[in-house]
Amino acid sequence: MTKEYRTVYEGGEGEVVEKKSRFIASVRPVSTEEEALAFIETIRKKHWNASHNCFAYVIGERSELARYSDDGEPGGTAGKPMLDVLKGEALCNTAVVVTRYFGGTLLGTGGLVRAYSQAVKEGLASSVIITKIRGVKLKIATDYTGLGKIQYILGQNGLKILESEYTDKVEIHVLVPGEELEAVCSEITEGTNGQASLEAGESCWFAQIGGQPAVLEG
Repeated sequence: MTKEYRTVYEGGEGEVVEKKSRFIASVRPVSTEEEALAFIETIRKKHWNASHNCFAYVIGERSELARYSDDGEPGGTAGKPMLDVLKGEALCNTAVVVTRYFGGTLLGTGGLVRAYSQAVKEGLASSVIITKIRGVKLKIATDYTGLGKIQYILGQNGLKILESEYTDKVEIHVLVPGEELEAVCSEITEGTNGQASLEAGESCWFAQIGGQPAVLEG
């Protein structure tokens, strides 16, 4: 089972202009090939009068499925370079369409490869890219005397608190990568002399978004 993977959380758009030809990249997160194809069709309808709508997408937590199209451009000058950018960024479950409006000047094969590749890079630069991590939501209950030690342990392990509840005791919820759970629990138990109560929830995907931890769908 995949422990983590990089993907697009929020898609964006980017554009490059080369010898008056416009290359507009549209990036979107997708979880199935059907979603990717529907997205591509949406862009084609939006840019129905464009010279080309080339695409590339990767599906699966290990990018098991990869497809691309040159959409009439010379073979190997558009779709494949676009896919190479996605793979170079180690992205999964991501689709990109680059729309070209021809500017009247031929670019040659090298120029096309550079333009399509750069357009995808610009599109990704305007997108929100995250690393989805498989882990668990850990609930920690402690009295106030153990709070400082627990916060220190969490900080040392790079774990951010999801939420906290303060009553006669403190209840902390934190997201922990699955492979680190046992070690973190042992460290907290030892650090609080067994006074902290630990309860691990079900497995989930999570990521840091805007510097904050968030639970995500699979």
